[in-house]
Amino acid sequence: MTPTTISTDADVATLINVFTVAPEKQQALVKVLTTATEEVIGHRPGYVSANIHASTDGTRVVNYAQWTSAEALQAMFADPECQEHMSAALALAECEPHLYTVESVHHA
Repeated sequence: MTPTTISTDADVATLINVFTVAPEKQQALVKVLTTATEEVIGHRPGYVSANIHASTDGTRVVNYAQWTSAEALQAMFADPECQEHMSAALALAECEPHLYTVESVHHA
């Protein structure tokens, strides 16, 4: 297992997907995303890591995921089995996925 590494020189594609969800559906969405990652998405070529975050006000869930390349991420999005799991997430929330680069990292 490769841990999540946040670094300006990490050779990964970083997906940050922000889901907007009704507070009463937040934990269901977390479960859908966690299950999808553990059972399907995490086994796709190019997968590195995923981190699911739930906002304390209940209105957002964020998936911070790393892939070996943007192409590997796009292949996952095109995979019918992965689409099935993403459809379950989209039945609970709206999402805004974007690829990012790490521009700056700071530590105490």
